[in-house]
Amino acid sequence: MLTFIKLGGSLITDKRVESSFHPEILSNLAAEIHDALRDDDQLQILVAHGSGSFGHFAASRYGTMQGVKTPEQWRGFAEVATVAAKLNYLVANSLSEAGVPVWRLQPSASAHCADGVIIELALQPIRTALDNQIVPLLYGDVALDTVRGGTIISTEMIFYYLAQHLPVRSILLLGEVDGVYDASGAVIPIIKPSTFAAIQPSLGGSAGVDVTGGMAAKVREMLSLVELSSNLSVRVMNGTEKGLLYRTLLGQSNLGTLILNDE
Repeated sequence: MLTFIKLGGSLITDKRVESSFHPEILSNLAAEIHDALRDDDQLQILVAHGSGSFGHFAASRYGTMQGVKTPEQWRGFAEVATVAAKLNYLVANSLSEAGVPVWRLQPSASAHCADGVIIELALQPIRTALDNQIVPLLYGDVALDTVRGGTIISTEMIFYYLAQHLPVRSILLLGEVDGVYDASGAVIPIIKPSTFAAIQPSLGGSAGVDVTGGMAAKVREMLSLVELSSNLSVRVMNGTEKGLLYRTLLGQSNLGTLILNDE
């Protein structure tokens, strides 16, 4: 079974402190990914991560999400790409040290957008990696855009595109919270398109700098995705709880918030 894992920017960095990084958290998660692949030979994993305090600070300074037109904005575009890649190197190194056969794939090298929507992203390297038991590693990045000149593509946007072309059955969104919270602070066990309007007012943004919209935007994007595929499930879960990712990958846990289609 193919599973996409997102390591949230708020999980692997401190989004309130520019260019921070949490190596201990990455080390724990990398070990759990390694162990899950070892213990389930039918499991295929694609990992991607947010830019956290690396890319979001630079993107916010230059307004990269809204468009890239002026010389200063293009310099900012390049800066965002550079710092996002720095974080990607740190993530890749943690995975590799844990024994995960990881291949870094730079989204901005092939991604093209039209007014903020991905219309093209190289698929063959990802397919080749998966076919040969290699874990592709992608990340939130910049991209060229036919309308905006340039923009930001979040991990959720990348997942949305990939899920239309790859046989993914499960998406795990790891953050520093136990799931999606309601207005009282309780974890919402299941969210479907039909229930989203009722819980939307209680959804917040991000605790730090996040140019891609925070939790509410992530839930909306994932709801749109599960509507495209009735076989797909998305789980928002806590990446700081040791052992939880491993148990979830092996089907031994149902903690967090499950996002499903109404069917």
